[in-house]
Amino acid sequence: MKILKTCTLIFAVSSAAITVTRAQKAEPVTVTQSAKNKIDISIGGKPFTSFLYPDTLEKPVLYPIQAANGTLVTRGFPLATRPGDPTDHPHHIGLWFNFENLNGLDFWNNSFAIPADKKSGYGWIRTDKITKVQSGNKGVLAYHANWTNQQKQVILEENTRFEFSGTGDDRVIDRITTLTANTDAVFKDAKDGMLGLRLAHELQIPDPADQKFTDDKGNVTIVKGGEDKVANGTYLTSEGKAGNDAWSTRGVWCKVYGKMGADSVSIAIIDHPQNPNYPTFWHARGYGLFAANPLGEKIFTNGKSEKNLTLKKGESVTFRYRIVVHSGKQTSSVAWLNNTATEFGKTK
Repeated sequence: MKILKTCTLIFAVSSAAITVTRAQKAEPVTVTQSAKNKIDISIGGKPFTSFLYPDTLEKPVLYPIQAANGTLVTRGFPLATRPGDPTDHPHHIGLWFNFENLNGLDFWNNSFAIPADKKSGYGWIRTDKITKVQSGNKGVLAYHANWTNQQKQVILEENTRFEFSGTGDDRVIDRITTLTANTDAVFKDAKDGMLGLRLAHELQIPDPADQKFTDDKGNVTIVKGGEDKVANGTYLTSEGKAGNDAWSTRGVWCKVYGKMGADSVSIAIIDHPQNPNYPTFWHARGYGLFAANPLGEKIFTNGKSEKNLTLKKGESVTFRYRIVVHSGKQTSSVAWLNNTATEFGKTK
């Protein structure tokens, strides 16, 4: 699949503008343990994000996430609800990584909203060890976690390494996650997975109609439509799919972008050639869910094909993603994203 080589005038910027906005000095990254089960990351002396891993959360998350200009690009609900925040899908918190169907357990939809008598059908990701914290021109945070059932029996061991970097306009997260099976583990092709990000209200696509979403267990969520004066976002993929048409399509990268305050803000997720089922499918919803899911092929292709992943005990799989948050006068250009995807694809 080829990376998009052209773009319409609305996305076009001159090569000179690309050079000016991107040829910036790297800013120092500080990674510090600020509280129990919380590690803060700042870039250039300004807050960027925090790694949260208390047992009260069903998975570890990066939350909240700020652009270089200080704008919050993630939804506040449910941890720190802001005025106007949509309150659907309480399991969407910051940036996370999990899956809807692993050995029959749902890791994706687990949240405080699941009744106690139904919790047995859901999995939990418990972080038990921080293995590296490093500040410098590139910040590093690594951790070990266990993917378990409610009885804390381990299905997978997770080792994740975050690499943080940034400039005056950009914030970059490289996430490298290796999952090792503690028992035979089957990722059954499912819609909800794997790298997920819940966007701030401004980056949603405005929709006048209510939307109804039903998960595989019949739980229904209504996302209210109407006269939304805040949402102004849209998507664009490396294959030229725009807006709601990005959903269920493949691409090397996908970006969401919109106006937040005086600046244009964009968030791009870039897939890696070594990831399973590359290039990924985009589970990019207008209501604010932005996810890369290589293992949801059955629903994304209307049943034409499917992608299940099986790990025998002791086997491993690695997923690599780059997330770029940009703020400034112009959104990240197609040319710049193509170049960045090529560079990221060379990393190991």
